[in-house]
Amino acid sequence: MVITDAAQDKWMKLMEDLKLDIDDTHLRLAIKGGGCSGFQKKLDYCQTKDIDELDVVTDHGEVKAVVDAKSMLFLHDAVVDYIDGLMGAGFNITIPSAKNSCGCGESFSA
Repeated sequence: MVITDAAQDKWMKLMEDLKLDIDDTHLRLAIKGGGCSGFQKKLDYCQTKDIDELDVVTDHGEVKAVVDAKSMLFLHDAVVDYIDGLMGAGFNITIPSAKNSCGCGESFSA
């Protein structure tokens, strides 16, 4: 999994703006069933106390990403980026190994 510099910078800025402790607040990524193609990508934050023994924690600069073991099967080659453009801004998760994705890009099939 890769978290781009743009995504890391935006995450750090969000933590600062929300006055959250960066040492205790981590980027949580997950895959859940649903959406028009079968699976949906989820991005949230979690505290250190919320990390389960089966979670996979990876370091990306100052950002720690937390992924449950089942979701890691889908996210192992994911690229998390932050895009800021005329059509909107936000975090984007691209999964190269996904077989199909819906038109809006919010869900995929494996």
